[in-house]
Amino acid sequence: MTHEPGTGARPPGLTDEPLSTLIDGLARQGRVPGAGSVAAVMVAMSSAVVAMAARSSAEAWPDAGGAVAQAEALRRRALPLVDADARALGDAIALLEPATDSEGLEHDRRDFELGLALALAADVPLSIVQIAADVAALAKDVAENGGAEVRPDAVGAAVLAHGAARAAAHLVEINLATSEDDFRVLAARSLEAAAGEWAEQALAVED
Repeated sequence: MTHEPGTGARPPGLTDEPLSTLIDGLARQGRVPGAGSVAAVMVAMSSAVVAMAARSSAEAWPDAGGAVAQAEALRRRALPLVDADARALGDAIALLEPATDSEGLEHDRRDFELGLALALAADVPLSIVQIAADVAALAKDVAENGGAEVRPDAVGAAVLAHGAARAAAHLVEINLATSEDDFRVLAARSLEAAAGEWAEQALAVED
């Protein structure tokens, strides 16, 4: 099936493929898709687990419906970042390759475009960190208030979300290696630390 320009339909992306196909693609030689796309997938899956745990707690927890809505909103925000990270990474890698005369890019223009590409390659992982932190916080709430039978799932989702936040925060730092004081680096570190704290609090629920 083809997508005609102007119809509003988007071209197929990584999330349109079966999970096994995505995993096979990750294992191929080449850097795209990379760890950022995996982190986004993990955040989306973690939020889905949180939604499941909240739904399963509806009878005993009055606020379960709100938690389900939040989890679903986070999942919808995370999924597009799987493809967005792959595109941003691919663009940055293409500009980092040695220029050829046929490309016709002047040196200054190339540096400018590379700077924009690297900034976007940092912005997307930062968005992943932000959503992952929100998922970890929500998972902690579900672990504390949800049903005992799904508490391990909520706790696991919090831990997985923190792992994704940590991976994505690392990518932000790598892409902005020359700007240690960049607000995006500082924000990523702060959000990752918060996600870690919420994951620890979720783990403590089971102690």
